[in-house]
Amino acid sequence: MTPEFLLTSFIVVASPGTGAVYTVAAGLAQGGRASLAAALGCTLGIVPHIAAAMTGLAALLHASALAFEIVKYLGVAYLLWMAWHTLRRQGALRVAPGQAPRSHGATVLSGILLNLLNPKLSIFFLAFLPQFVAPGDPDATLHMLALSLVFMAMTFAVFAFYGVFAAAMRRHVLERPPVLLWMRRTFAAAFLLLAARLAYMQR
Repeated sequence: MTPEFLLTSFIVVASPGTGAVYTVAAGLAQGGRASLAAALGCTLGIVPHIAAAMTGLAALLHASALAFEIVKYLGVAYLLWMAWHTLRRQGALRVAPGQAPRSHGATVLSGILLNLLNPKLSIFFLAFLPQFVAPGDPDATLHMLALSLVFMAMTFAVFAFYGVFAAAMRRHVLERPPVLLWMRRTFAAAFLLLAARLAYMQR
């Protein structure tokens, strides 16, 4: 495990993106446990991309324009759906005093889907992981798996930190209705921007 791998992984994980936005929103909306569920979902959503990179499926996704576009626009559609539900005070991002809590299972599932429907993650791992495995290493698969587990652990830790911090601010948000409205609009706009960025991504 090299310092370069740890530093690069941290920069990638800590950079604002769909998972970070979702985890922070879940923490503000429903508290610390929901934020941890969101962080877990986003982390589990990485697993299929790592598996694709290790089995070569990511290379097929990269080579096939049709497959890439299908997965990409499914991701765009899901982000647009998240933005719409945020504005309508539905789904994981409902923020209102005394609301019935959403199940943690549903929060985890939404997090999984957010990362699952991002084809760039598969291509990222296809290009990223092999750089830290020595050529001709007889245990290359095991080493890639170990690196992947470290990346996932780092993802969960960073997202959980974001979410728990947001949850700590929840009471102050709930006490200010104008802030609730501003926050819903902000998160909806964030999902719209992320959808636009994904739509314009090229292989």
